[in-house]
Amino acid sequence: MNTGVKTYDENEKPQFSETTMAEVKRVIGLFPEGKQKSALIRILHIAEEEFGGWLSVPTMNYVAEILNIQPIEVYEVATFYTMFNIDKPGKVVLEVCRTGPCMLVGSDNIIEHIENKLNVKVGETTADGMFTLKTAECLGACGYGPMLQCGKTYHEHLTTEKVDELLDTLRKEHSTSSNS
Repeated sequence: MNTGVKTYDENEKPQFSETTMAEVKRVIGLFPEGKQKSALIRILHIAEEEFGGWLSVPTMNYVAEILNIQPIEVYEVATFYTMFNIDKPGKVVLEVCRTGPCMLVGSDNIIEHIENKLNVKVGETTADGMFTLKTAECLGACGYGPMLQCGKTYHEHLTTEKVDELLDTLRKEHSTSSNS
């Protein structure tokens, strides 16, 4: 579907590629006439993938236009779910589970350790643009906490040592890939 990350001038209206627009129309077609808003979450995922890993206001407005809904309806969903980035994220997004089961086994300590290690607070991106730290409500790994999600990968039973190893590995992987 995605033919590469698009960039655009903030004053320019975003446009899906032809291939992506075909997928958007297919997804919308899965729902009954007049119920196109039901496709919103999937379309936001598609938009985020197409436009650099985040949802700018122009992108959210574009999605609202496509779905024939009010922009506020898109903003409400995009800002409610932690799975969406409404600010441009770093190359690596770390989402630490902060709900009860993970908190009971040390997620607060893991969050604090990452903040200190990367010199950021939750919601911020490192100065080099490498890491963004977020917290998430239950990631569904309650028996494996504390845990974090990085992309589509879960890292479970975390300790500060495991976090340090993970950060070193991710930094090497993403430094190498950007130099290629």
